[in-house]
Amino acid sequence: MTESLEMEFTADTALAKVRAAEDAWNTRQPARIALAYSPDSRWRNRSEFVSGRAEIETFLIRKWARELDYRLIKELWAFAGNRIAVRFAYEWHDDSGNWFRSYGNENWEFDREGLMRLRFASINDLAISEADRKFLWPLGPRPIDHPGLTDLGL
Repeated sequence: MTESLEMEFTADTALAKVRAAEDAWNTRQPARIALAYSPDSRWRNRSEFVSGRAEIETFLIRKWARELDYRLIKELWAFAGNRIAVRFAYEWHDDSGNWFRSYGNENWEFDREGLMRLRFASINDLAISEADRKFLWPLGPRPIDHPGLTDLGL
């Protein structure tokens, strides 16, 4: 019998991977986040294509220069083998104080070391008023007792 060339997620490990990704992105630390991706990782984010850790880091620096006070929630949608599908929403504002909630789906594929090698993200932005915000925790990872997307009706 040959050794599997891919990792295999269980419900628990898939949930843990999704929460770890959410927590990392909520730090808004591009260099740290880039280390979760394989050196040759490829992304499609909206209509932009990114390859490798250096481009990922550059992309994230540019993203958070525009998307201020970013707060993200991810939720596991499905998993099989070395792949995970998530849905997510994040809130942010631009430099003029206009608030948005961005909704989307991501498809992830991991290498045998557990690093993400493929990420495909589809995202839509909805303008919201500041009063309509739902992600109100202090900047950084979402508190463990803060509701997730389903609990928030999103």
